[in-house]
Amino acid sequence: MSQEVHLQSTPEELAHSFEDAAVPATNVSNYAIEDWVTLAFFWLMTGCVFLQFFTRYVLNNSYAWTEEIATNCLIGVVFLGSVMCVRVSRHIQVDVLYHYFPRSVARGMAIFVDVVRIGFFAYACWLMWRYVAVVANERMVTVDLPRNIVFYSVMAGFVLMLIRSIQVFIANQRRGYSVLERPEEFHKIED
Repeated sequence: MSQEVHLQSTPEELAHSFEDAAVPATNVSNYAIEDWVTLAFFWLMTGCVFLQFFTRYVLNNSYAWTEEIATNCLIGVVFLGSVMCVRVSRHIQVDVLYHYFPRSVARGMAIFVDVVRIGFFAYACWLMWRYVAVVANERMVTVDLPRNIVFYSVMAGFVLMLIRSIQVFIANQRRGYSVLERPEEFHKIED
């Protein structure tokens, strides 16, 4: 069995160890506007969930509207947060086959995936447009607000995912490879 080793430190050494630690600068340049909007939705949802918990378990008289607002905020977080995943190519993907195929075949498959992704998001935008037209006049159950606020946020998420997937496709074409073909290149960028 190995034994733990504890070294003695003086209070002065401990105090100086905090002074020597350099605080790295925060880099927010990797975030886009949709990330900040998603963060706002997240904190609004968090506030509603806390208010629901507080009123239910502390005051023993819960506000019914907090659950509906929190649920609708979660929908916004999911679909607007997906835009970031598209932008940085972080959705679930299987890239194992790309390592076994010749480079030209892998490149063709990656282009095909990019085109299919663009087509999927374009189709989802069209479907959401049609859906919003059908349910445009619905109201929320506990709050007298139009339900299409939620549907428009989902549609905005799909439109932004479409735009970001086109941007990713163009960047992949300029670069000559995608994350599917060379995932190690994308890990270097993030570190």
